[in-house]
Amino acid sequence: MTGKLSELPFIDLYVRLDGTDHPMYRSRERARSMFNQLVPNDLVPAVEQFGVAIKAAMQEHADATTTIDGLRCRLSKQTMADGSVWACARQINSELPDLRKLGFAPHICNHLHSLGQREGLILVSGSAGHGKTTTAAGLLIDYMKEYGGTAVTIEDPVEYIMKGRHGEFGQCFQIEVKNDDDWAPALKRTLRWGPRYIFVGEIRTPNAAEQLLHAATTGHTVITTLHGGMPEEALVGLLFMAEQAMGKGAADILAGCLTALVHQTMKEDGPFVRYVFTEENSPGDPIRSLIRENKIGMMSTYIDRIAARLANQPPPLAPMNQGAGHGNGMGGGLPPLPPLPPLPPIRK
Repeated sequence: MTGKLSELPFIDLYVRLDGTDHPMYRSRERARSMFNQLVPNDLVPAVEQFGVAIKAAMQEHADATTTIDGLRCRLSKQTMADGSVWACARQINSELPDLRKLGFAPHICNHLHSLGQREGLILVSGSAGHGKTTTAAGLLIDYMKEYGGTAVTIEDPVEYIMKGRHGEFGQCFQIEVKNDDDWAPALKRTLRWGPRYIFVGEIRTPNAAEQLLHAATTGHTVITTLHGGMPEEALVGLLFMAEQAMGKGAADILAGCLTALVHQTMKEDGPFVRYVFTEENSPGDPIRSLIRENKIGMMSTYIDRIAARLANQPPPLAPMNQGAGHGNGMGGGLPPLPPLPPLPPIRK
């Protein structure tokens, strides 16, 4: 070892900013990711140097990002009950995620890819640290490369650096908001840019939830992440926030614009996914009906049925064209999936 921070295989690093407590970390190795481990003594000096950089980045903010030794990290600062000040640094992978390499089963990956041709809301949910942002970013990059168009991301902070060209016809602009009150105005201004795709890092306020649903019903593909232990919890959480700003009509709007809900949990052998896809141009879709009728808790039955019929589709299609995207929305080597057979109606 050379004593560089890059030699520590961490996903989360815990550093005290106002004292000399021994730093700790969670490993990015899946088999050990749940353990809290002490940083090896020979790497403590590098971590202490990193702590100095954290202090400089967080003088006026509780959340920030910084880069040291080539590692980009998302920072969060907290004052503990005993008065000590700690920061958690979550390492951000500098390599942009590739949808085909995230570990999804081929039939799920193919269908997620095809959703880039639809308008509406794609919601990626899961518990903290289970790869929601990685999956959401992978979807956005895939769509820009394959289908082209302008994309705008709104994040706090920006994690993956996606700004710039993707494929021949894809361009990404990234906006970083500084506080919760900035989300809704940033979303509203973004609509004036005429984006095909909008990526929202996380929905935190009722006004932001309102603007998100508005964007998803006005001709855009909106991708966002939301915390939730179960798929139903994520939808209920979004609906709860939206209703505070929009009233009971929020359920009808969410039902009309929902394209997909992807809930993932990271396992040792890769992501375990539960998902819901609505039928395009089908107001009577059973999933939409469950949302309108406030029966989101009944959705698990349909999640299992959708999983079964996707798994029974024809074998995986040819790999996606990895080069330029095409403005007409058709991938270079991947035709659209055939429509899914309808689900049975809800029993009253």
